[in-house]
Amino acid sequence: MKQHSYYLLMFLCLPALLACNRKTDEMDLAFVQAAQIEKNIKQTSFPDRSFSILDFGAKAGDSCFLNHEAINNAILECSLNGGGIVSIPAGEFYTGPIRLKSNVNLRLEKEAILKFSTDTSLYLPQVLTRWEGVDCYNYHPLIYAYGETNIALTGEGVLDAQGQKGWWSMCGARKYGWTEGLPGQNQGGRNRLLRSAEEKLDISQRIMTPQDALRPQMVNFYRCKQVLIEGITLLNSPFWVLHPLLCEDLTVRGVHIYNRGPNGDGCDPESCKNVLIENCFFDTGDDCIAIKSGRNNDGRKWGIPSENIIVRNCKMKNGHGGVVIGSEISGGYRNLFVENCDMDSPDLDRVIRIKTNTCRGGLIENIFVRNIKVGQCREAVLKINLLYESREDCQRDFPPTVRNVQLENITCEKSRYGVLIAGLPGDENVYHIRLENCQFNGVERGNSVNGARDVSFKNLHINGELVEE
Repeated sequence: MKQHSYYLLMFLCLPALLACNRKTDEMDLAFVQAAQIEKNIKQTSFPDRSFSILDFGAKAGDSCFLNHEAINNAILECSLNGGGIVSIPAGEFYTGPIRLKSNVNLRLEKEAILKFSTDTSLYLPQVLTRWEGVDCYNYHPLIYAYGETNIALTGEGVLDAQGQKGWWSMCGARKYGWTEGLPGQNQGGRNRLLRSAEEKLDISQRIMTPQDALRPQMVNFYRCKQVLIEGITLLNSPFWVLHPLLCEDLTVRGVHIYNRGPNGDGCDPESCKNVLIENCFFDTGDDCIAIKSGRNNDGRKWGIPSENIIVRNCKMKNGHGGVVIGSEISGGYRNLFVENCDMDSPDLDRVIRIKTNTCRGGLIENIFVRNIKVGQCREAVLKINLLYESREDCQRDFPPTVRNVQLENITCEKSRYGVLIAGLPGDENVYHIRLENCQFNGVERGNSVNGARDVSFKNLHINGELVEE
């Protein structure tokens, strides 16, 4: 109870404390808050009991034999007997979809490889999920859990979705193998889903078919608590790689993600609370980490923001953004703490990115970033864009707000812009943006700030010259 009271007091008092300490103390106070958030993340714990998938009929090395029935039976048996570890030993195992249950740690031992079939019929019937922030029934994710508590996906092994062998072409792009006659989301599946949400069609009627071609997530944990994802390597996801949805007390640690496919986001916590992402490596075809909270009507209907997310000691290579908020952010976001990360690639577009528009809206606040080393990025170190996909059609406007964004001790050796802000007309929707003790070299165009107020730079050097506002 004392711990809970202190935590609540910190949240209630933080605005007043920040107002009195607008200099270097502001960042320090924020990370005191982050330490308390981390302390309150509930950790997983499993009995010292192990179930080998070999004991349930699993076979390694046979591409014609699918092991998901054996794996799922082992998981169910483990859960029904009070929990423990379901072990996947060394070897190459082919599989269909897997469903995780409470009190189970699915552990891939060293040199274990799970290769997922791209036979789409295996991922039916559809399950409840979200697709780009919209509630629906869609393909069963490759690994899925709904409403479970105390679950983990760990080990030194590899999960290979083999998305390039079938799933990726469903995005509708020829460069990923789509040709006339194949299912592809450009044939209307995505638009049908978006329209159903705009028209407030009941979720039970939003059943996406194979012809709609909405690719599944690799790992989708929905309404789960006390979740650990640690150590594993994830390759070639059909769509988003890690998609925790409406989860609490989540730790993602030491994970390696390589996914150059379309919409290949690395980790997308959506409407999640109390999250730690640390010591991970991302090389993606889209955002490395993208924080979300539902899109348009669906996001506002639930009104559940993502909040209290800590990102530290991660490495980002390729991607549209290193740490991103949006674009499906209609439920809002608060309290992000990013520190001690390395990012470097000519194919990394931005370091910190916030993206939304007047259809999606959302209140985004309290973003604290410090001690980031960037070799190069393509566009900007910090980009705030309230005009993202500005042609989106919706029935009314919901102007977003972005406030209290703080960056400190960020270095970058090459980029087009340092700070790039594209706000709405006027300056009421983006404000209190601070950069302190930052050094950006090799910047082509300096800073570009439009539609924002109370933007200040202290000891910001661009191409060796001091920039103060």
